[in-house]
Amino acid sequence: MIDERAHTMSAGDFAATFLPERGMLGVSLTHRGEEILRLVDEFEAATTTGKSIGIPLNHPWANRLSGSEYRAAGRKVDLDPESPLLQRDWNDIIIHGVPWARLTWQQLDASETSLASRLDWNRPELLEVFPYEHQVEITASLDGQGLTVTTAVIASGKDSVPVSFGFHPYIAVPGLSRRDWHLVLPQMQVIVLDERLLPVGDRKPFAGHDGPLGDLEFDHGFAFESEPATMSIAGNGRRVSVDFLRGFPYAQIYAPSSHDHISLEPMTAPANALISGEGLRVLAPGERFEAVFRIRVDDMPE
Repeated sequence: MIDERAHTMSAGDFAATFLPERGMLGVSLTHRGEEILRLVDEFEAATTTGKSIGIPLNHPWANRLSGSEYRAAGRKVDLDPESPLLQRDWNDIIIHGVPWARLTWQQLDASETSLASRLDWNRPELLEVFPYEHQVEITASLDGQGLTVTTAVIASGKDSVPVSFGFHPYIAVPGLSRRDWHLVLPQMQVIVLDERLLPVGDRKPFAGHDGPLGDLEFDHGFAFESEPATMSIAGNGRRVSVDFLRGFPYAQIYAPSSHDHISLEPMTAPANALISGEGLRVLAPGERFEAVFRIRVDDMPE
């Protein structure tokens, strides 16, 4: 059962539901009544585990960290390996920041087509994991093209704040087998990963892809050559696109062949940026950074 404090918006053929006080989690995006998001039926279990479902924010880091110590914005941070605020992947690698279910947000504004909510990163347990006081504001809005998500980080304290957040939107083409989805990816650079799926500090050219997803599997990092950029899946009369509009120069694609979803993930920095420093933006006290992505759905001829 979705939380009773959920807020649903609608515009044209679209409806979207977010939880403005619980991680600002996106738990539904429908087009003509058919669900575009995936894993939302696992909501009850995810509230306990913090598992990524729907459209979760990955903050204060997106994707993986290579260890439990990092240095950023003039601070050295030692993470407690036993902290319940840390998530780990199947290789026991720290991943995806603090679970959405442990982040309490405050609703700022709501209407039939938009929702805004704010996270104050000032609680002691949060500062132990990421000792940089700041605020995060997310505005989700619907129009005739789809859902636009605008995220701002404000360095609201006395210290500088490193920025390395991202989103993990699980999407699908309704009514069509995964292997029959048509995947389009732009020309970009592949971020070379090791066996633990961590960047090794090298990149390779990627010419793009325009063809069936088929049995292809992804858990790969990419760097765009220019903004804005778009990735999409299509079939059954629809094209579902993720538009990286502003502030997201990196992406991760996650698409296991055994699952009926793909995640085209906007990222402000590559995996492990808090440790490597690669692509890591640092805000001065009082500075604000904003990033925008959109999930767009278009009709296509059969």
